Amino acid sequence: MGREYTLSEAISLAIKAEKDSMDFYRKAASVAKNERARQVFELLANEEIGHLKAFFSHYTGSEFIDVAACINAPVDTKNPTYMKLEKAITEDMPEQVALELALIEEKECIGQYTQFAQCVVDPGVRVVFQSIVKETERHYALIESEYAHLMGMVHESDQDIFVRE
Repeated sequence: MGREYTLSEAISLAIKAEKDSMDFYRKAASVAKNERARQVFELLANEEIGHLKAFFSHYTGSEFIDVAACINAPVDTKNPTYMKLEKAITEDMPEQVALELALIEEKECIGQYTQFAQCVVDPGVRVVFQSIVKETERHYALIESEYAHLMGMVHESDQDIFVRE
């Protein structure tokens, strides 16, 4: 059985995770050579800001000042996923590596937020975590689709064509 979190701990961890994800997507967008991949990363970064706002509406701790200060705070360059992205920037396909890292990160967030939703007693906060799980699952599907497109795999919109032929 996983560790049970207090409401404050769960929300603080979620805020940190969303901030790290936002920073990751912003950096990935800034180095993407592929325009479509850049747009996906920018979209994801902006959606992470929405998640931050949702968590800050329930935040009562003192670790973070407010949502604007959190968004504008310096990047945690010690975050392992961000460090891997920094290394990937020097490679030929930073978008590919960034998408692969994003898939791993989103999968971990789905697991963590699912656990939080099960542990949190406050029904309002549980709903926030449950909705973020759904959004994160949507992020995962979007990233997976963009990865398939970037790698030249059959895109889901083309599947009917290949099945009929």
